[in-house]
Amino acid sequence: MKLNLKKPLAFFDLETTGTDVAKDRIVEIAIVKMMPDGSVRTLPAQSGPENRFLINPQMPIPIESSMVHGIYDADVVAAPTFEQASSKLFQFLMDCDLGGFNSNKFDIPLLAEEFLRVGVDFSLEGRNLIDVQILFHMMEPRTLKAAYKFYCDKSLEGAHEALPDAMATKEVFEAMLDRYAGVQMEDKAGNLYEPVVNDMDKIHALTERKKKADLAGHIIYSDQGDIIFNFGKYKGSKVMDVLIKDPGYYSWMQNADFPLYTKKVLTDIRNGDLK
Repeated sequence: MKLNLKKPLAFFDLETTGTDVAKDRIVEIAIVKMMPDGSVRTLPAQSGPENRFLINPQMPIPIESSMVHGIYDADVVAAPTFEQASSKLFQFLMDCDLGGFNSNKFDIPLLAEEFLRVGVDFSLEGRNLIDVQILFHMMEPRTLKAAYKFYCDKSLEGAHEALPDAMATKEVFEAMLDRYAGVQMEDKAGNLYEPVVNDMDKIHALTERKKKADLAGHIIYSDQGDIIFNFGKYKGSKVMDVLIKDPGYYSWMQNADFPLYTKKVLTDIRNGDLK
């Protein structure tokens, strides 16, 4: 289908040092620009791995991020900084609407941050923002009712009543195990694995994206096994280090509106009962 465009629509994607819009940096950008006449233009590639448009983030790329997108510190040493590439990117995106997948939440805010850091007023005024993920979730709802219809081909009667919802969840889970038995997926590193298996330990590991020390996810385990804060000004810092450096932070959390279980875990950490 030819898109009905009044101005160019630039679909773009970022690879980054992490997911914190305020702190993290772009290491790669790709742009596919759809023109009103039906032609397609892509951002001219630079030299580098697979002619990707790489950007030197001027900070170390965390290994966990590199393992996702395959871009390491050595790959961006000779790449331009965002400031050096900003003029080219600004011109390529001039007068374009912007599109992406989860772009309204992450890619567009981070791109705007990068432009502002180098003094470029990248205005969103007058641009249409097309987030394909939002349309996907609208048209293919990720609800129990939708899952029950898709996996079990049944209509959920009494939705939002506890017992029907619990029974439907059980049936959906059983149907998923049947449907995906032996089905392999390929991760970004090219490794094949079978994600949905009839093993509750493996299902738990798959669905718990971050290992939580508390139930709310305010305190989590890092990839290195350290207990760290997952929010606020000390996000990413070891909890015990913070409690030693800023003992008042413990009192603030105990008196603030945090779940009781989070407060219990914090006390356990302070007392040395949880390491």
